[in-house]
Amino acid sequence: MIPIPRFLVGLSAVVTALALVPLALVLRARTTTSPLPRVHVVPDMDNQPKFRAQAGNPMFADGRAMRPPVAGAVARGALSADDALARGRVAGAWIESFPVPVTEQLMRRGQERYDIFCAPCHGLSGHGDGIVARRADRLQEGTWTPPSSLHTELVRSRPEGHLFNTIANGVRNMPAYGAQVPVADRWAIVAYVRALQRSQNAKLTDVPAELRAQVR
Repeated sequence: MIPIPRFLVGLSAVVTALALVPLALVLRARTTTSPLPRVHVVPDMDNQPKFRAQAGNPMFADGRAMRPPVAGAVARGALSADDALARGRVAGAWIESFPVPVTEQLMRRGQERYDIFCAPCHGLSGHGDGIVARRADRLQEGTWTPPSSLHTELVRSRPEGHLFNTIANGVRNMPAYGAQVPVADRWAIVAYVRALQRSQNAKLTDVPAELRAQVR
């Protein structure tokens, strides 16, 4: 057996120790905090002068870095010259019809969106008995306002444009869903709500003539 020179043993130990240094530095960087930015070989504009949310900015009279939106500003993609479609009204009056074709596809989309955004409070059938409303009733905390039933004469008499606006901007204790539900889906929900209302307040004349005998 050829003996290993002592200097090679020492050199191996030194190389092994040096190989562990990068791993130790990485571990230290991952587990400690520092007010200084990380070392960036390629900065990519990660570190640049900026104001963070809720920070102050002496350049403005009110001292706020976050600026309120300019009056009359419209978000990108939200501009529409069709008031009936985008706002549910024409010349200041709620429209009483649909500005889009009411198709089976629209109804199915409306049911899907209704089940996601509306049913938790209003219930799958629209009677105001959703799972959130039932739990609030059980808690009896005294701060819960029960959601409206969609089958009352008041709600059924409201124009389609009014229902659209309620989804977009909320009403009383109901929050606005305009940020979550785009325009096309709002009309789909309104169409499905009308179908729900008709299902609970149907007349014999709503049934096809060839099926009325079965209903009787």
